[in-house]
Amino acid sequence: MEPNEIEEDEFGFSRNYFLSKEIGNPGKKSAHKLSDIDLVDEQELRDAVAKIEQKHEQEIDDLIKSYKSLYQEWVLELRCGFGLLMYGFGSKRTLLEDFASSALAEYSVIVINGYLQSINLKQVLITLAELMWDLVKTQTNTSSGTLCKHQQPFNTRSMDDLIAFLNTSHIEDDDCFVCVVVHNIAGPGLRDPETQQYLSRLAACPNIRIVASIDQVNALLLWDKKMVHTQFNWYWHHVPTFAPYKVEATFMPLILAQGSSSQSVKTASIVLQSLTPNAQSVFRVLAEHQLAHPDEEGMPTNNLYAICRERFLVSSQVTLNSHLTEFKDHELVKMRRDSDGQDCLYIPIPNEALQKIMQELSQ
Repeated sequence: MEPNEIEEDEFGFSRNYFLSKEIGNPGKKSAHKLSDIDLVDEQELRDAVAKIEQKHEQEIDDLIKSYKSLYQEWVLELRCGFGLLMYGFGSKRTLLEDFASSALAEYSVIVINGYLQSINLKQVLITLAELMWDLVKTQTNTSSGTLCKHQQPFNTRSMDDLIAFLNTSHIEDDDCFVCVVVHNIAGPGLRDPETQQYLSRLAACPNIRIVASIDQVNALLLWDKKMVHTQFNWYWHHVPTFAPYKVEATFMPLILAQGSSSQSVKTASIVLQSLTPNAQSVFRVLAEHQLAHPDEEGMPTNNLYAICRERFLVSSQVTLNSHLTEFKDHELVKMRRDSDGQDCLYIPIPNEALQKIMQELSQ
C-alpha cells in the first residue's frame, strides 16, 4: 500500500470515529455524581498511609549522609552571597532543618513553613528587622558609632519600610547574615505574585540569605529572570530524599477523604499553640461564647472587644484586630452578618471538636 493511501485510510478512520460520536447520542449524560463516591474518614486514611512501610531505607540513609558531607560547601555558597534552592523528589524539610541546626549554628535562622495555607509575612519581616537591629546594637557596642536610642517599633511600619530597613547596609561584616529557611517556597501561603515579589526583595538585602525548597515543577513560573538571577541569586542543588511529606500533608486535604473532627482539632491546636498567650485567650473568649450560645449566628465584634478589654487581654481595637487578622489568616475565625445586620465572628468548627480544642488549650 502506498504511503498516501495509508494516510488517507488513517484520516478516514479518525473522521468516522468522531462522526459516530456526534451522531450517536450527544444528549446522553452519565448519572454518576461525585457525591455517590463512598468516601473514607480522613483520619482513617492518614493512619493507613502512615502504616505504609518505607523501602530502601539503607540506600536513602546513605543518600542523606552524602548530602551532609556537602554542608560546608553550602555554607560557603551562602557566604558568597548566593541563595540555595533545593529541588528533587521527596520532602526536604528534615534535611534543611538539620543543615540549619548543625551548619548554621553561629548564624541567626528564621524558618517559614510555606506548606501552610496562610502565612503572616509581615510578622516574619518584623522578626528579621528586630534580629538585624540586635546585631547592629551588638556591633556598635564596641565602636564609637552613633546609634538611635529610641528606635521606632517595627510593628508600626509597612512592608516596604521593613524591607527598606533590611536593605540598608547596617552591618559592615559581609560574613554576618541572617538566614531564612523556607520550606516549599511555592506553597499555598506564598505562591501569589505579591508575596514572591516581597521574598525576592528580601533575598536581595545584603545581610539576608535564603535557603528554600521547591516541591512542584510549576514553581519556576513564579519568577522572572531578574528575580532568579539578581534578587534570589539561586544556587541550585538536586537533593532528592524520597522522604514522605508527612508534616506537609497534615495541612493539606486528602483526595477522596472526608474531613474528620479529630483532624480539625489537631490542625487548629497546632496553629493556636504557635500564637501568643493573649491571642489564645481572645480565641477562648470567642469559643466560650459560641459553646454557650449554639443557636446564635456568632458574636458581635463590639461584644468581643468589650469582654477582652474588661479582662485586660487587649488595650485597643487595633490590638484586637491584629489578633482577628491572625485568626482569619489561619481560617480559625470567620465573619458573617446576623439577621440584625451586625458583623458577627464565629469559629467554623463543630462544637464537639471545639470543646476538644478548649481542653487542649487548658492543659
